[in-house]
Amino acid sequence: MTLGIDVGGTNLVVGLVQDGKIVKRESAPWFPHEATLQETIDTLSERIAGIITPDTEKIGIGVPSVVDVKRGIVYDTVNIPSWTEVPLKELLEQRFGLPVAVNNDANCYAMGVYEGYPADAKPEVLVVITLGTGVGMGIVDRGRLFCGANCGAGELGSLPYRGATLEAFCSKQFFAGSGWDSMTASQAARNGDPRAIALFTELGKRLGDLLCTVMFAYDPSHIAFGGGVAYNYPLFRQSMEARLKRDFPYKSSLEKLSIDVCTGDDIPVIGASLI
Repeated sequence: MTLGIDVGGTNLVVGLVQDGKIVKRESAPWFPHEATLQETIDTLSERIAGIITPDTEKIGIGVPSVVDVKRGIVYDTVNIPSWTEVPLKELLEQRFGLPVAVNNDANCYAMGVYEGYPADAKPEVLVVITLGTGVGMGIVDRGRLFCGANCGAGELGSLPYRGATLEAFCSKQFFAGSGWDSMTASQAARNGDPRAIALFTELGKRLGDLLCTVMFAYDPSHIAFGGGVAYNYPLFRQSMEARLKRDFPYKSSLEKLSIDVCTGDDIPVIGASLI
């Protein structure tokens, strides 16, 4: 039995995981934005204490920040101002006497997606792209996370693009100034609004550019989309694939490539339990 934890900007989700499945799951609002470091650690510890069992063997936690994976230190965590440099692994190991692993939330999501593939059909090289407020990315190479030297592998959304970054054109940020957010734009497009349909067509082109970058960087066998924007996959799939086929020169690689959509609330928790 392992404990997986997903630290979000507004919610904290903890789950007991056995054989790749969540057997108990709890979600609670995160602490106030102005909470002190001590208050946040106490809150986190209370949530862990409320679900942990005597046969829990380890704790894995995914955090939206840069992480020193070896030492379990998190830096400048998104939406948690007091987490500028926190030895999270050490603090939790002292409290619970169990091994603790800490990693970036996108990497945990990638491991959760990888676990969801059948045992006889595991991807050789999987890149998981989460499309939400920003663009997250995790790489699983032959069953193992590839984090880079500083847990920065996969931050392709920060690459310069059209006077901004790829992230600005491939996430919920893309809809800024359109008069819609991603959800209302989706509803309008599904109702046949031509302007909304055109918006998702344009999003697909930008995602096609992102996928070209992913193909050059990691040469994956599989790409999977997660996050809120991924629910709109049918609205941008065609233009995305057209762009990818137009601009990526190695056609044999594209013929072997599988692109999937993997969404679900349990994925990051299961992934955190596996790191």
